[in-house]
Amino acid sequence: MTRKTRPVSWIRAALKEFETFPETARSIGLAALTIAAEGGKADVVKPMRGMGSGVFEIALPLRGDAYRVIYALQMAEETWVVHAFQKKSTHGIKTPQREVDLIKDRLKKLKEMLR
Repeated sequence: MTRKTRPVSWIRAALKEFETFPETARSIGLAALTIAAEGGKADVVKPMRGMGSGVFEIALPLRGDAYRVIYALQMAEETWVVHAFQKKSTHGIKTPQREVDLIKDRLKKLKEMLR
């Protein structure tokens, strides 16, 4: 049985932010998204807490900086990248509330758009 690769779609703002990441972070992120599109889960991926099932976070630590890419699987037949950001907080591992709010807002709008 061949596995169907799901297309990866981007919310425009997420793609713009992702394009500002260092090349190494981008290539690791894209590799993780490819694995997700093929139905797998990369080592750098974990479920995004508080977002419901099917929402995942790619964690990209790089030279003391932390980059995050958030994607959702249960949106139509696609893998949707909803947010990408550089984590500025040096204390704690918690995602800043404004980022969480932005992710929730984008997921809501995406669900409405895909209805």
